[in-house]
Amino acid sequence: MKKFLLVVGLLGLVACENGAFNDGSGSVMDTANRSYYRDDDKLVAAKVQFKEGNFGRSYTLFDKALDVTPNDPEALLGYAASADMLGRFDKADVAYRKLRPIIGNTLQYHNNYGYSNLLRGNLTVARQHFLIAYEMDPSNEFAANNLELLRNSINYPRRAPGDLNGI
Repeated sequence: MKKFLLVVGLLGLVACENGAFNDGSGSVMDTANRSYYRDDDKLVAAKVQFKEGNFGRSYTLFDKALDVTPNDPEALLGYAASADMLGRFDKADVAYRKLRPIIGNTLQYHNNYGYSNLLRGNLTVARQHFLIAYEMDPSNEFAANNLELLRNSINYPRRAPGDLNGI
């Protein structure tokens, strides 16, 4: 029995020396030369595209930014705004639903969601959100501009799609 234990012990030592229990080269690989993945690159590029009026590109880049950080409020706001500008209100609604519990009672949320409703023609809902934003900060130029835009939008009549066919 002692010889058996001695043989097993010696086999264990030989296995350790031959690399049977050593870490493989992949697990001890030096990763110091790897570049850091910056997750805000897509967000920065998306903001630039949005400011330049390239809403299709900004929509795609904000969507990619959301792949990296799915609950980032800035990326969600940009995604929703880009979707609004493209008339993709179904996609914007998904983003606004995700945003509501995160930043639901902020000036930015009410301004953006109000503007989304203005684009859809829901002027009453847009007014409610613009007024909430304005009450939060009357000196905010976006809130004041949105209310002015709403006032100007009311002056234009809504027509049915076929009203001007006879002209």
